[in-house]
Amino acid sequence: MEAEELRVGFVGAGRMAGGLGRGLLRAGKVPASNIIVSAPSDRNLAEWREWGCRTTHCNLEVLQESTVVFLATKPHVLPTVLQELRPAVTSQHLLISLAAGVTLQKLQRLLPTGTKVLRLMPNLPCVLQVGAAVFSRGTGVGDGDAALLQSLLSPCGMCEEVPEPYINIHTGLSGSGVAYVYLFAEAMAEGAVKMGMPMGLASKIAAQTLLGAAKMLLETGEHPAKLRGDVCTPGGTTIHGLYQLEKGALRATVMNAVQAATERACEMGED
Repeated sequence: MEAEELRVGFVGAGRMAGGLGRGLLRAGKVPASNIIVSAPSDRNLAEWREWGCRTTHCNLEVLQESTVVFLATKPHVLPTVLQELRPAVTSQHLLISLAAGVTLQKLQRLLPTGTKVLRLMPNLPCVLQVGAAVFSRGTGVGDGDAALLQSLLSPCGMCEEVPEPYINIHTGLSGSGVAYVYLFAEAMAEGAVKMGMPMGLASKIAAQTLLGAAKMLLETGEHPAKLRGDVCTPGGTTIHGLYQLEKGALRATVMNAVQAATERACEMGED
């Protein structure tokens, strides 16, 4: 489908929806005039208007004016929103839920039989088009629909189709994982401050270090342990630092954090 023909809607106008919308516009995937966004108040809609998108306080209007609809509400709000939208959903719509923990089974139960619905989990760096997103498709969603979603999201970073059980794991690994990385960056910078470096400079160096390490992982394809070993020299500074991290059980603590966040995502789907 040509960009000029595609009509995209967002029910919900928070940061994640904004990041996806910005990616679509920057890549020329959809003209701003073909995007419509709803939210209960004007607080999150002003930025969309600046981009040239249409806005409304009526969720039904988004459905009526769009063929591809991103459901970007909070998980506890989504069932009420779907109850409102259900009478207007047709076979022409492709619905994409961003709600953490809400399963495809639950989405399909709340929507008319045969509705084409996918479950998508991006992460916050999608706002800067360097995100990591995964999605799973419901029954009735064809290869063309999945390819369309991947094409739309390609400007926002990586986008992979996965079995649905991986969605909650992705939430624990990547959706929540950016916060773990921010905490690690903060700790690195504070360590440098402890040794006498100004905080501003330390924070900038910590962020660049994480960026460089991530690029090396992606571009070399090497296992993290291999790259870590390459930095270590016998009796050198790095092995002494790593020893302290191992003494503090960093590895197990991070693994436990991913597990805890994944389990919480699963619990949210049962609420």
